[in-house]
Amino acid sequence: MSLRVAIIGPTGYTGFHLIDLLLRHPAAELTYLASHREELPNIVEVFPRFLGRIPEDLAECRPIDPGAIGSEADVVFLALPHRAAMAHVPALLEAGLTVIDLSADYRLKNPALYESVYGHPHTDIAHLPSAVYGLPELFRDDLAGASLVANPGCYPTAAALGIAPLLERRLVQPDGIIVNAASGVTGAGRSPAPHLHFPEQNEAYGPYGQIGAHRHQPEIQQSLSRVTGSDVGVLLVPHLLPIDSGILESIYLQPVAPDLTEEDLFDAFEQAYADEPFVRVRNDLPNVKHVVGTNFCDLTVRLVKNNGATRVVVFSAIDNMIKGASGQAIQNMNAVFDLDETAGLL
Repeated sequence: MSLRVAIIGPTGYTGFHLIDLLLRHPAAELTYLASHREELPNIVEVFPRFLGRIPEDLAECRPIDPGAIGSEADVVFLALPHRAAMAHVPALLEAGLTVIDLSADYRLKNPALYESVYGHPHTDIAHLPSAVYGLPELFRDDLAGASLVANPGCYPTAAALGIAPLLERRLVQPDGIIVNAASGVTGAGRSPAPHLHFPEQNEAYGPYGQIGAHRHQPEIQQSLSRVTGSDVGVLLVPHLLPIDSGILESIYLQPVAPDLTEEDLFDAFEQAYADEPFVRVRNDLPNVKHVVGTNFCDLTVRLVKNNGATRVVVFSAIDNMIKGASGQAIQNMNAVFDLDETAGLL
């Protein structure tokens, strides 16, 4: 029997990729598309790519009705903005649905931290403790049978996968970590904005936001602190690339021991990810071109010595819309329902 799947908020980029991947999933059936728009959209008109791939009745989005969704679906993906998502989660859980939230509403466990980062109070504190952080390669044991999954952010996914094995084996210092990250413009969402206008972004490359206070920085620190059992200090410096999709992070860390070798670093990654289908430890340098359109994270590491100083440099590449959002959400769904994690993704 197919797993029945609903999507709330299918008209954004994450919604687009969820639909595209689910239509190829061998054990999932898309049964309900719900929109908060006053004038309910037809998804084929929004994304002509789905013409002939979605039944006409399914293409017509319906209202967000938890009871109706609960009667037609087993799991629901929330592809809504921050704040809007948590307004619907309690009723969806009450309707018996498994909820996978692609917003940031359930990622940060501390509601005071959430308020300081996102600028508004958390309105569903009751469900924060039960929300599972859905990064399977690090926290897979939490996912089986989970009712509420917080899908990680794109920058935090690439960073955590690139740093965690080195911290876990105490090969690098837990503070002074610098994540120099660059993302394609789909990471900013589908809503028009002056700085995302084509003439502004074409042939452009630069940092953005408030440096040292990016909303994903606390999320990275939270997941890495969970791995180490103690505080981890990270500085995230985001940049915008003039491409649609893809993230490349160059991560700078300080070694713990002076006799650390590059072989030690590669061993840490290879042991951590030997059985992980979506993490590829490479000898060559990753490139976003090699991961776009896939659920892979490509990693490599170098030990650099210069003028008496030694640094560890990790390179991590993902597709911000797939492994950084919709693909990882489906990987989480697979893990929750004890399906092959690669289903619909390879």
